[in-house]
Amino acid sequence: MTEPEITARLARLPGWRREGHSITRTFGIRYHGGVAMIVHVADVERLIGHHADIDLRWGHVRFAITTHDAGNRLTDADFDLAARIDAIAAAHGAEPA
Repeated sequence: MTEPEITARLARLPGWRREGHSITRTFGIRYHGGVAMIVHVADVERLIGHHADIDLRWGHVRFAITTHDAGNRLTDADFDLAARIDAIAAAHGAEPA
């Protein structure tokens, strides 16, 4: 993706930000709710064949997404997964962090 494409796609995903060759977002959620949310995300990731790096901490979950198969570059698949994660997070009552 070109830089303008990345900027435009990020603008459609409030709360996500770019960190190098990844997009990241942190959600506030209680620990056990975070575990349930991660399992839900993992099920979707398995189905679509694309995975985020996930960091679970007390009170929040952080997702980082890049396409490793594309040389750690951002692709459409990353933004699609980010939108899916947003929907899952909302369903689990996660809050923007």
